[in-house]
Amino acid sequence: MAEAFKTVEPLEYYRRFLKENCRPDGRELGEFRTTTVNIGSITTADGSALVKFGNTTVICGVKAELATPTKDSANKGYIVPNVELPSLCSPRFRSGPPGEDAQAASQFIADVIENSQIIEKEDLCIANGKLVWVLYCDIICMDYDGNLLDASAFALLAALKNVQLPSVTINEETGLSEVNFKQKNPLMIRKHPVATSFAIFDDTLLIVDPNAEEEDLATGTVTVVTDEEDRLCSVHKPGGSPLTGAKLQDCITRAITRQREVKKLIDKVINSIKPK
Repeated sequence: MAEAFKTVEPLEYYRRFLKENCRPDGRELGEFRTTTVNIGSITTADGSALVKFGNTTVICGVKAELATPTKDSANKGYIVPNVELPSLCSPRFRSGPPGEDAQAASQFIADVIENSQIIEKEDLCIANGKLVWVLYCDIICMDYDGNLLDASAFALLAALKNVQLPSVTINEETGLSEVNFKQKNPLMIRKHPVATSFAIFDDTLLIVDPNAEEEDLATGTVTVVTDEEDRLCSVHKPGGSPLTGAKLQDCITRAITRQREVKKLIDKVINSIKPK
């Protein structure tokens, strides 16, 4: 009977749970799904991480390449993010060129990188005007069940913290670059931005870490990005129900707490895989 009601009136079915301050999957309104991270899972990448939020599974691989900088940014390297939503991760996505959701997610990640200054692009410079690093950050969703943005930002941060770049020098006689793969150095991670997403129900009620079903039923979503200094890096709100200042402040406060939880989890995993 409950399944039939859910099929015919999914929103009303959901509201009955919200009135009891819980959700159909058993979580409280402010409760995140079980979150796990596996760092260094792709051996062919320079840095990688696999992140799971419940069923939502995202993997990020970072590949570093050498390039010549542009004249107007002679001392800056590049970070190029790309989010992929292949058809295997959900029936809602089609094979072929990137769809609207994938493009929006890629732009969101690019904005997070730029606004948070997770990495200073000057740190990617090897020789001013001659040689810089380009970091290609490929983020692929393997199983989609909502909250893609949080999982993608988490996977990116964890993968960048896993990156080891070989030492590079330029031979003054030949002008050619020489790469020493035996001597590697970690990236300088300046900030630790973490995204926290909320779904808005009936214009007033906020629930954290929405799954795919909740996103479809919600009247809007908002994603807040904060760093370890409690600094607000960005707010992403693609239309939908408006938010009052007080509600937005609630989101920011919860996002600050979540940032500390995520950073603690990443640090714990990285310390566990360090050679003794």
